[in-house]
Amino acid sequence: MTRPLRIQFEGAVYHVTSRGNDKGDIFLDDRDRFIFLSTLAKVADRYSWKCHGYCLMKNHYHILIETPHGNLAEGMRQLNGIYTQHVNSRHGRSGHVFQGRYAAVLVQKGSHLLEVCRYTVLNPVRAGAVRRPDQWRWSSYRAMAGMERAPEFLVTDWILAQFGGELRIARKRFVQFILDGVGEKSSIWEGLKGGIYYGDEGFIKKHVTNGGKAEVPRRETNPLRPSLKELFGKGENIINIRSALKEGYKIVEVARYLGVHYTTVSQRLRRAGSN
Repeated sequence: MTRPLRIQFEGAVYHVTSRGNDKGDIFLDDRDRFIFLSTLAKVADRYSWKCHGYCLMKNHYHILIETPHGNLAEGMRQLNGIYTQHVNSRHGRSGHVFQGRYAAVLVQKGSHLLEVCRYTVLNPVRAGAVRRPDQWRWSSYRAMAGMERAPEFLVTDWILAQFGGELRIARKRFVQFILDGVGEKSSIWEGLKGGIYYGDEGFIKKHVTNGGKAEVPRRETNPLRPSLKELFGKGENIINIRSALKEGYKIVEVARYLGVHYTTVSQRLRRAGSN
């Protein structure tokens, strides 16, 4: 699983997911889900998070978090840590509930955040758990649509404001926007850059180094570089291998993509260099 995003700044918005250890369930019953949402409420209050959406599945969850104080990592340690303690105590077990670290994507506010919101609440539909998003009680959809009272930690203002100034009309348009996504085959993450950025090029360039304040993993410092799929789209020849290395990919990354051992790639490079 992707390690925690280390780009943190005031006002950052993230799509965060965390999955069960060894693909196991993290919610064994509805009581577990209530405990998680209660924990999320306390963490959101403590760290001043704004939650724009959520969805609890059986073996993972999705949350859309805005951090006015740039404190995602601190809050996530509390959220997953406290929930793990509660659920282990309740079910008389010990050990890890979550599989390693959470995964987080930095999301551009605007149309990109709306797409991520739609993706989040449609998870149960795409997984075949329900036919319509309103049939899944463990997401933010029903509250956003005005079908039930929103939990205290859920911020509905920004999302609904994108669909109009009058609440009734905004909710109706929101519902239609979500339903328009049912049946779509393409994934929003096809537009993901560097593994952690979801936004346009201007947004990515602005935050790729975060003004020098962020500790960014090497593979994420050049999110606009071509993917290996693009580089090798015309064949697996030595020219494409050299192009990949020039773009900053490691030999082991190229080898993994090609499905060979890294020594095979090194040998190809040596042979080509001697010709």
